[in-house]
Amino acid sequence: MRDTPLWVIGAVVTAVVVGYAVGLMLLTRFHYGADRLKENNEVAGFKYAVVGVLYAVLLAFVVIAVWEDYTHTEDSVRDEAKATIDLYHVALALPDEGSNVREAVLRYTKSVYDTSWDSMALGGRSEVVGRNLVALNQAILDLEPSSRKEQVLFQQALDLLTLITDNRNERLDSANGSVPGVLWFVLIVGGFITLGYPAFFASSNLDAQVLMTGSLAALLALTLFLGIAFDFPFTGDPHISRGPFADALLQMD
Repeated sequence: MRDTPLWVIGAVVTAVVVGYAVGLMLLTRFHYGADRLKENNEVAGFKYAVVGVLYAVLLAFVVIAVWEDYTHTEDSVRDEAKATIDLYHVALALPDEGSNVREAVLRYTKSVYDTSWDSMALGGRSEVVGRNLVALNQAILDLEPSSRKEQVLFQQALDLLTLITDNRNERLDSANGSVPGVLWFVLIVGGFITLGYPAFFASSNLDAQVLMTGSLAALLALTLFLGIAFDFPFTGDPHISRGPFADALLQMD
């Protein structure tokens, strides 16, 4: 997913799923004959409706969950970038040690922009960013406020540092996916079961049955692929943009 455009992966997944559904349907029709399969239409149709509803509810739940996590991660990226800008500006009003804070913020923001996205695309984290965050912590803790104004600025710097750290942890947690593997297993196996049901039916018009089965399989495959793409928000293209950090660097220049 990191090295291949998402539309290519989506097309391949859709083609495989459609091939499975249509191929299985044609195989059973050829083996048993349309007349024999037509006897299942009434009973199997009722059972298929139940299976389809259950799978649709589960699939919708997963897609909504990963979409909410995706948008939450986008907000975390923007909030982290905005906090770095605010901390840089607060450091301008600090005493002489404020220059060390500004340099540390700039190094941290640049390292996030340069290295974090490549690491998160693989579900990992950048060691360079981690070291720069430790250096930023130390630069703020080395401050020795003397006046009331400096104490207020110091407290504000600590609050912004906490905001940066928390939002960084949020995006790192989301990089490796938020849906448990067992749920993906259930979705994939359930998808094959759901798409296997059309093989128990037969229609007098073979072309219409092929089109209906193929379109159903394509819709299911695209929806499932949508969930996978949202579950890994920093992998593939498109993904969550690093643009907020580019804007932060411009404002620190």
